[in-house]
Amino acid sequence: MEQRLNTHFVFLLLIEATVGPTCVDGLIPRNPLEPHVDLLNGERNEQEYYHSISPDSEPYKPVKDGPGVGPSQPASKPAGDAGQCVRCCDPVGYPSSRRHQRYNFYSRDPPEFQAIPQINLTILKGDKGDSGERGSYGQNGKSGGLGPRGPAGAKGFKGNTGRTGDPCKLYYSAFSVGRKKELHSNDYYQTLIFDTEYVNLYNHFNMFTGKFYCFVPGIYHFNLNVHTWNQKETYMHIMKNMQEMVILYSQPSDRSIMQSQSIMMDLKKDDEVWIRLYKGERANAIFSDGFDMYITFNGYLIKAASEI
Repeated sequence: MEQRLNTHFVFLLLIEATVGPTCVDGLIPRNPLEPHVDLLNGERNEQEYYHSISPDSEPYKPVKDGPGVGPSQPASKPAGDAGQCVRCCDPVGYPSSRRHQRYNFYSRDPPEFQAIPQINLTILKGDKGDSGERGSYGQNGKSGGLGPRGPAGAKGFKGNTGRTGDPCKLYYSAFSVGRKKELHSNDYYQTLIFDTEYVNLYNHFNMFTGKFYCFVPGIYHFNLNVHTWNQKETYMHIMKNMQEMVILYSQPSDRSIMQSQSIMMDLKKDDEVWIRLYKGERANAIFSDGFDMYITFNGYLIKAASEI
């Protein structure tokens, strides 16, 4: 008998290690007096267990169709142990036995479930309303800082050939004229007129007025050569418009000589350059014999103003 009880106790400990948390203390997973359900083959086998503490105690008897119990629930229990299980090793009448608590837990009627109403909010949703008017624009935000420079783009395709440009335009202006006839002073100023033309590029020098007219603004060089008269004074000016620029002068002498004067001037368009003989308050003259060239006037463009 003792060997059978030990074997039964070891079997209960194995069930406790396997099921564990499903019981109050983990000894058995269900009411020991409840019918056993075989989950492998779906067969329900009723097994009635009668536990006693001593050989003299009366075993439990099954009660059919009792309220809240199965067909194998015991009909009567001691007053102090109603609805509870006991350990085989607990003393008789031990009210706080965990086996008593487990039996009481599994022999209760299951709690009733309360239905909680739920409202389907989708049925309360109305139709979609019309779109409202568009609101006004908000104020402009602050300008952001300058971002980092992006990577260089891919090289573009070669463009079409452009039209042929104008050839490089060069400007020229030059003249060289002479006079074979002498000239004496008078009581008014006289313009020196030339009768021989050596060079007159683009006719910038007017032989009738004896003046050079500037058509190409720039830097010019001018040169005047004359022969003096003995015993007379030579007094002349190179003029720019009505302004005296330089003088050519020689004092009276027993012999005549060649006299020269040069100047460079910055001329604007339509400026005039010419030679003026001083008026006759003094005996003033330039010499020439009518055969040889004693009097010459030359000028040429050094650099145009557009090239400076």
